[in-house]
Amino acid sequence: MAPNTHTIPPAESLALAGLITATENGIASRVLAKTAGGNVTIFALDAGQGLSEHTAPFDALVMVLEGALVLTIGGTPVRATPGTIVRMPSGVPHAVDAEERSKMVLVMLREPVTG
Repeated sequence: MAPNTHTIPPAESLALAGLITATENGIASRVLAKTAGGNVTIFALDAGQGLSEHTAPFDALVMVLEGALVLTIGGTPVRATPGTIVRMPSGVPHAVDAEERSKMVLVMLREPVTG
C-alpha cells in the first residue's frame, strides 16, 4: 500500500453526511483518508446496530453527525449526539451502540513508529 491513500478529492468542500448511506439493519463505512499517522472513516449505523467491544493500540476520536450513540469506554457508558466528540483512549476496551439511525466520523490517531 502507498504511504498516503486518500479516497476523497483534494481542494473540494464535501458534506460529511452525504458521503455515506445507511444500510437497513446494518452498518456501512467508508474510509475518507488513510496515512501512516492514522485514518478517518465515516460510519452509518442503523438503529440497534453497533460495534462490539474491542481494544485498539491507539487513541480514537468519535464525532457524531446524526442520531445518538452510546459509547461504552472502560465500562462507562457515554451518550454522544450530533456536534459532540468523544475520545477513546488506547488500550481501553470500548464499544459503540446506535440508539437510533446514526452517522459518525472515526479518527484513529496512530503514533509514529520509531526504530
